[in-house]
Amino acid sequence: MTGNGESLLRWLPLAAVALHLIEEFAWPGGFGDWYRWYRPERAASVTTGFLVRINVLFVAMAVAAGALGFSPYGVALWLVVASIAGFNGGFHLWATLNTRRYSPGLVTGCLIYIPLAAFGFWYFWRTRLAGPSVIAQAALIGPGYHIYSAWNHRRRAAAKASKSDGTNPEGIP
Repeated sequence: MTGNGESLLRWLPLAAVALHLIEEFAWPGGFGDWYRWYRPERAASVTTGFLVRINVLFVAMAVAAGALGFSPYGVALWLVVASIAGFNGGFHLWATLNTRRYSPGLVTGCLIYIPLAAFGFWYFWRTRLAGPSVIAQAALIGPGYHIYSAWNHRRRAAAKASKSDGTNPEGIP
C-alpha cells in the first residue's frame, strides 16, 4: 500500500473512534446513562468528567498513531488503539446480548472497531511492519485496558460509597 492508501490507513483509527463517539454520545447517544443502568454498582464513578477524560485520551492516542504514520512507534500505537477498540466492540456486543438492550456503540463497535482491529493486525503482520512481540503486546493491551478500567471503576465506586456512609470496606484512602 502506497501513497493515498497509506495516508488513509494511518488515520482509520481516528475516523473509527470519531464515529464510535458519535454513536455513543450524540446519535443516538445515551451511553453514560446506559452504562450506569448496566453497572449500577459503578454508577458513581461514571461521571461526565470521567467519560470526557477517557475519550479525549483515546482520541489523542488515535491522533498520535496517525501522526506517527508507519514508523515503528506509529504502527505499535495504531495496533494498541485498534486492540482497545476491537475489545470495546466485543464488550458492546456481549453487553447487548447479555441484557437484550441496545448498548450505544454496538453498531460501530461491531461494524467498524472489530473489523478494523482484525484487518490492522493482519495487515501489519503481513507487511512485516510489526513483529511478533509488537503484535502480541498490542493484542494484550486491549483486553488489559478494559480489565484495568473495570477494576478501577469498582475501586472508585467503593471509595465514593465509603465516603457517603462512613465505612471504608476496601481500605481505600
